[in-house]
Amino acid sequence: MTENNASQDAQQKRARRGTDITGGANRRSQKNAQHMRGGRGTNNQKAVQNDQAKIDQARRDAALGRSVPDKPLTSPSSSTVSGGGTQQDNAGSQRRRSRGSRGRGGQRKVQGAQANPSKAATKNATKKSTRKTSKKAGRRSRGGMRFRPGQPKTNAERIIDVTAANGSVEAPKIPAIEKGVMRVIPIGGNEEVGRNMVAVEYGTGDGKSDIIITDTGMQFAEEDMHGIDYIVPNVSYFRGKERNILAVMYTHGHLDHIGAAPVILKQLGYPTVVARDLTLAMIKKKLEDGNPGGAANVKTISVKDIDKKMTFGSFKAHFFEVDHSIMDCMGIALETDVGTAINLGDWTINHDPADGGAISYESLNQYPEPRILMLESLSAINTRAPKSEKVMQGNLQTLIKEAPGRIIIGTFASQIKRIAGLLEFTEKIGRKVLLEGYSMKTNIEIAKSLGYIKVSDDVFITPQEMSKYPDNKILVLCTGAQGEHNAALNKIVTENHRFIKVQRDDTIVFSSSIIPGNERSIQRLKDNLYRKCDNVIHSDIMDVHMGGHATAQDIETVIRMVDPQYFIPIYANHYMLHEAKKRAVEMGFPGNKVAILDNGQIFEISKKGTRIRKEKADTSYVFVDGLGIGDVGQVVLRDRQALAEDGMFIVNVIVDAKKKSVVSSHVTSRGFVFVKDNFDTINEAKRRVEKVIAESTSEDAQIDWRLVENDVRDKIGEFLFQKTARRPMVLPIIMEV
Repeated sequence: MTENNASQDAQQKRARRGTDITGGANRRSQKNAQHMRGGRGTNNQKAVQNDQAKIDQARRDAALGRSVPDKPLTSPSSSTVSGGGTQQDNAGSQRRRSRGSRGRGGQRKVQGAQANPSKAATKNATKKSTRKTSKKAGRRSRGGMRFRPGQPKTNAERIIDVTAANGSVEAPKIPAIEKGVMRVIPIGGNEEVGRNMVAVEYGTGDGKSDIIITDTGMQFAEEDMHGIDYIVPNVSYFRGKERNILAVMYTHGHLDHIGAAPVILKQLGYPTVVARDLTLAMIKKKLEDGNPGGAANVKTISVKDIDKKMTFGSFKAHFFEVDHSIMDCMGIALETDVGTAINLGDWTINHDPADGGAISYESLNQYPEPRILMLESLSAINTRAPKSEKVMQGNLQTLIKEAPGRIIIGTFASQIKRIAGLLEFTEKIGRKVLLEGYSMKTNIEIAKSLGYIKVSDDVFITPQEMSKYPDNKILVLCTGAQGEHNAALNKIVTENHRFIKVQRDDTIVFSSSIIPGNERSIQRLKDNLYRKCDNVIHSDIMDVHMGGHATAQDIETVIRMVDPQYFIPIYANHYMLHEAKKRAVEMGFPGNKVAILDNGQIFEISKKGTRIRKEKADTSYVFVDGLGIGDVGQVVLRDRQALAEDGMFIVNVIVDAKKKSVVSSHVTSRGFVFVKDNFDTINEAKRRVEKVIAESTSEDAQIDWRLVENDVRDKIGEFLFQKTARRPMVLPIIMEV
């Protein structure tokens, strides 16, 4: 190291130690940082970029009274300390380097403060506020709200805590893949229902690789993720590797497998898309919905011949038929010289198909060894006997034929095969069909264009034409069997539909399963239906739905058929992955050959053997809210939770600029208390605000109103909790006139 570089490093360390919690550097550290900019070059610029987001967030947290980190953050003008000692060590080193007295935590006093009394007063106020904030940091969040010991976290908070906050926290660096090594990486779907995405990567040498991705699904937001539309996979692992992605292959057209395609394909630079016809058509429709003309950006390959093999770099891609609840499903086998990764996507074994054509997976044991079998395990806990598709179809046809009035069937819009059978039967008996729900209309239009639904256009009617036909000649096919708020069935039940109102003699059928997480909304929907209708049919009463996911017995059957050397359960909650492993071990499969992977864990196989790397890819949640993708993170989501739980308390104060006295104050409560019923509490809050401002200001000193607002927030937050045992978000707004 040259003397010049050594001097620059010393200057850099001194600059780091001169920063406070809000990221503002003192004069000396700023001067040193200016000298360093020219000498450190690109490395220093990267450090600045990496730290800037943390510094900005600390500033916002300090300004809004949120909890702040115990350790000071470095200034954006300095690089991060690597391997440095504890805070006490750093503070002691700083004391040895300079003579001036310091505030708490090693904060240095600004030279010359005594020469300017107003600056000195402001500095002292800053120190006091910093002491208060540091004491309360560990127990406060926004608006004076304290985290009670042992208080259970919401599910959204738990998710955020165990993952990088929307990608803002850098994942550990993953070593470049070695030549002749194949990686299997679940990017999503292994700790939740949805967001399904798996990457298979093969090292070609010099740190380069070939990558094939299977599925890019979305996950619906959970109840405590306020305002979030849905969640998509995090693709930060592929940054810098976009050109290595040879294809994105899709197993089928359900939203938990294609729902994030418009977002992910764009982020990856629009790689080649490989799928069967119906899946491709549904992906193109989604691309067009979000961005008219967007489908033209994607090169597609249609798998018309399921037995045709394709080569993508180091991979030989094999495809095979898979049984599921949607048409045009396919499994994918990626063959390399170190093994074959087999992914069935969502699958089942139909033991009694309505069309008589059962699908077998025995041919998969012909792929080269070692075979790595990836099995969706969403129903690994289902030990019941499988249902019959023939019986289910027969029950639905009987209900349609014998219903005394209208029959309304709520089902998944993607159940194209089932819907096709119902439409053909309905046309045969002379009923008319009304389609309700955007996805229902869209999917049927796509299926008709591909020839998968073969009924005349005359069988369909519009809502305005319903009055032309008697009730016992009408079938309504609609979405919303999961209790979705804006779906067609919920609008019908809550009388928000313009043309359809529930009648006593209607027959309403739930031809769908319950997606985990939707239990409460479905139960609420059923309760409302039973209040208004005498004929509600669901799977607990009659076989009107057959799931498309394999049972525990089916998992055992396929493991025997494929005879894999390694088994990786995927696409399910974590406990279901373990249940799938139990099934495999109980039938004699070696337990040490089963890999239970969390999202982001990396399974590697080469001619030397296998391992699971200790490093993980960043698979943190990326939230989609309106047009924003990934811009809602930890802070925003927690603010929304606070507003939903305890409401908001806004304090508007006008202060005389000369006398520093309160001219007027006004309080607004939203979701906290009704002001007219709580005058005593509101008036007392106003008096306390005036008292805080009087104690925190002086006519002779320059006031930092941000610190005063923090003090108002803390004091009023404590007062409101004493009065109501609630912790609203307190927002003080102070204006000088």
